Amino acid sequence: MDLGLKDRVYVVTGATRGLGNATARELVADGAKVVVTGRDEKRAVDAAAELGPDAAGIGVDNSEPDAAERLIAFARERFGRFDGVLISVGGPPAGFVADTTDEQWQTALESVFLGAVRLARAAAAQLPEGGVIGFVLSTSVHEPIPGLTISNALRPGLAGFAKSLADELGPRGIRVVGLLPARIDTDRVRELDGLSADPAATRAANESRIPLRRYGRPEEFGRAAAFFLSPAASYLTGVMLPVDGGMRHGF
Repeated sequence: MDLGLKDRVYVVTGATRGLGNATARELVADGAKVVVTGRDEKRAVDAAAELGPDAAGIGVDNSEPDAAERLIAFARERFGRFDGVLISVGGPPAGFVADTTDEQWQTALESVFLGAVRLARAAAAQLPEGGVIGFVLSTSVHEPIPGLTISNALRPGLAGFAKSLADELGPRGIRVVGLLPARIDTDRVRELDGLSADPAATRAANESRIPLRRYGRPEEFGRAAAFFLSPAASYLTGVMLPVDGGMRHGF
């Protein structure tokens, strides 16, 4: 199926590694042009170089108030248009309620929540009809994950924001979608497994609760995200898609 991605231009934040990078790879493979962003300028430029001439990298911290305008301006300057954004940010630090500090909450609020809100608002103001705003969230939108207290608080809030935004932008022909990854085999998930006394046993236990009996591959998430961002998904908005191998057993 032709996803209709050829020559469309997307900004993908947090795309130097992990789920953002996997999505950028799939977008480029299907003919799109991608702006790869991350906090570290060199890593962003290097990650884009690995994707070839249809990608460009820029170092931007999402928590900075002018980050959104800079990214959209860069996309237009480099590729001449702007069709969508996938807002993917690194997870806040792990910890239980008693382990987290005010400083950690404030930092996460700025980068994970407010940074995403600012970028979505800026994109909404500049996207044409047919544009799309995507959020990489988490299955914690539906069910808290033990030991990820800050994430458990912020991700559902972003899902609610995304649903409100979908209602507001729908009349303009702009879609808003969310993706809810669970155990995808990224550095972040391996790091979380590594916090346990026996990472191998933790992974095995997690896999036993997944109907497909394995962790997802980053490219599997990337393909789902690329479809959701593409014109082929033109009648999907306000949708929160679990990419979890069936780990969530509710409807």
